[in-house]
Amino acid sequence: MNFDARISKLTDILQRHDCPAIAMVPGPNFYYLTGVRLGLMERPTILIVTATGDIHAAIPALEKDMWTARMPQARTVFWQDADGYADALSELARQTGLTSLAVEGSRMRHFEAAALARAFGTAPEDGTDMLLPLRLNKDASEVAAIEKAVQISEDALTATLSEIGAGQTETEIRAKLLINMLERGAEGAAFNLIVLAGPAAADCHGVPSSDRRLQRGDALLFDFGATLNGYSADITRTYFCEEIPQEHRPLYDAVQEANRLGRDMTAPGVTPHDLDMAVQQALSDAGFAADIRHKVGHGLGLDIHEAPQLMRGNHAPLEAGMVITIEPGLYRPGMLGVRIEDDVLVTDNGARSLTRLPRDPQVIG
Repeated sequence: MNFDARISKLTDILQRHDCPAIAMVPGPNFYYLTGVRLGLMERPTILIVTATGDIHAAIPALEKDMWTARMPQARTVFWQDADGYADALSELARQTGLTSLAVEGSRMRHFEAAALARAFGTAPEDGTDMLLPLRLNKDASEVAAIEKAVQISEDALTATLSEIGAGQTETEIRAKLLINMLERGAEGAAFNLIVLAGPAAADCHGVPSSDRRLQRGDALLFDFGATLNGYSADITRTYFCEEIPQEHRPLYDAVQEANRLGRDMTAPGVTPHDLDMAVQQALSDAGFAADIRHKVGHGLGLDIHEAPQLMRGNHAPLEAGMVITIEPGLYRPGMLGVRIEDDVLVTDNGARSLTRLPRDPQVIG
């Protein structure tokens, strides 16, 4: 990964917005720019990049060896728990010479922004929107990481499907899926895996239960993904236990066709607005307008949900290098939910699905 190029990309953004610097905390952007993965904790951990490309940081002393090895070019102030962080942030303000800066407002917590305001003598601006283009277009290494995460996820689900059947609980099935992902090289799950059976599948982001058991005729919805090198897969498939009830087939067929339409339509120049409108209209035309609950998809990368958001009102055209999800769904409370979600790379002349799992209706168990 070329971190110098990524810093340059950020400095170009800062210069275009006439912004002298931006401060970030551990998370996807922090990792994207440094290759360092740290968690948010009670200790403020601050990275500042200036419009001229200088890198400054205030880092808890317990991370000193790791940080120094990976970021020797950063001008870093290390601070001890016993001393607190106020003096470290004041020193950071002194060494940068800044009188104003922006912050990663969508991730930075209030106490960190307030501490920076005290140290720099001015309230920081919210740079959330300014940062959106930073990770919008994936390079070859990012696409490779996502594609590998997808492969691990799909192999794990395939193995899991051969191990499950009627009588098993949602949490038992979820545990099998997680173990299969880890055994195939995943760093972990990209998010809390969703495994929902029967009427519970109508809850878009439902929580698997140890009380609900898979029964004959139930829909079984998996929303899952592995993470690798920080990058994630996000896939949904819906299966049926032992048989497909006749009344459920029209919902599945409508979602499958909407998924195909969305994938076929994806290309540079197409707007998320038009994509969402077309896919949702297909579901409505099939007679299921009342069962639509969400937009057609979202960007995917270091965050599970990141720019671009595939929804009405977003008229910024898709570009080559974006990785997005196409995930139409229909949800009928008390009966079932059906969602088919694919991870799709926008290419120079169209799109390529990174997911390869079958989309035709399938019976398991």
